[in-house]
Parts: sequence; C-alpha cells; structure tokens
Amino acid sequence: MSLPDTRSAYAPCLAHFDPGSWAFVTDDPLRPALDDLLDDLYAGQERLTQGEIHRRAVAAELPAELLTRINAMPEGEYADDEAADLLGGTSP
Repeated sequence: MSLPDTRSAYAPCLAHFDPGSWAFVTDDPLRPALDDLLDDLYAGQERLTQGEIHRRAVAAELPAELLTRINAMPEGEYADDEAADLLGGTSP
C-alpha cells in the first residue's frame, strides 16, 4: 500500500508562500517584556515557582498572551534559564 501524494494538496499554499512570513517564529513581540520580567524576578533568586512567576506577571500587568504562557507552565520551581526556555524568552 502506498501513501497518497500530498504535494498537490499543498500547491495552493506554496504558490502564496512568502519566506518573510516566518518572522514570527523568531521575532516574538512579547520577548522584551518577558525578558524584563524574568530579569526582575530572578535578581537575587536562583529558583521561583510557577505561581510566583504568575503573581508577579499579573502585578506587572503583562499582556494576556504572556499570562497564558505562564499559566501553561507545569507547577514547580524553575531556574531563570528553564523559565525562559519554556516561555520563549532569552536565556541569560
């Protein structure tokens, strides 16, 4: 049994492909706010809980999309680089 050729199914999408449209993969508009938050949170701290990160993000009135990312983190403690990796920030 052979698999169907799916290339023709993607042809309409590829005809309108713009390589610049992939910028969102690396250019996250929330990254500066996230990096600032993590820098502030982890000043003098080695690890923080997901709950503490969320409380401080709410207090800083960060955008809802960023709060959603923080809510999606599994409960537990995180070092700054672990939190940055999970949330899409830049590791120090």
